[in-house]
Amino acid sequence: MSDIEYLKKYLSEEKYEDGIKKLKKGLPVQYIIGSVNFYGSELKVDKNVLIPRFETELLVEKTIEYAKKTFKNEIKIIDLGTGSGAIAITLKKKLNSKVDAIDISDKALDVAKYNAKKNNVKISFFHSNMLDNVEEKYDIIISNPPYISFDEKVEDIVKNNEPNIALYANNNGLEFYEKILKKSKNHIKRPGIIAFEIGMTQGKEIETIANNYLDNIKVKIEKDLTERDRYVFIFLS
Repeated sequence: MSDIEYLKKYLSEEKYEDGIKKLKKGLPVQYIIGSVNFYGSELKVDKNVLIPRFETELLVEKTIEYAKKTFKNEIKIIDLGTGSGAIAITLKKKLNSKVDAIDISDKALDVAKYNAKKNNVKISFFHSNMLDNVEEKYDIIISNPPYISFDEKVEDIVKNNEPNIALYANNNGLEFYEKILKKSKNHIKRPGIIAFEIGMTQGKEIETIANNYLDNIKVKIEKDLTERDRYVFIFLS
């Protein structure tokens, strides 16, 4: 569906012309509409959160499959850098689970809380920089963290509209993977799963970081639908 068709479908006639003007100014169509469908859930999105992508839907789908193979009883999940709450809300809906979700942005947390209420799911939200203020242990740690390096070329519509705090990371985009993995030993149960969305060139480096901080693990690098490396799953036995 084209952006114009998208506007026609979701905007009233009174708001359509204004929507076209915003589109011409380079505003993402999802922000103009104010919502997006993610894995069957309607989610509010605005300039304070990243627009959830199909690649992240596949991260969630794969995590659900692995969780069902690994766990039999109720599990505990934490979503790091929750943004709109897309990952946390979907996992709560699809798995027998208790879900915590954290973000460093209070404005993002406000959006995520709204979306959880709108989708009638109970999630505990916390303000934190990844695992800094976290005390509990989890069966699944999942994150789609900022992973774009500061010198990487990014589409103008993304760079100019979506929150840079959710896009960019130091150390060639690896900053937050290392931050999470360094502390994960104290927060992941065994058996357990750590699930990441990644940049397409980062898989092997993240695997090395994981092996530096965790023992007795199996690491799987998996591809998205365009055959690019997009996910890392770390299995702890």
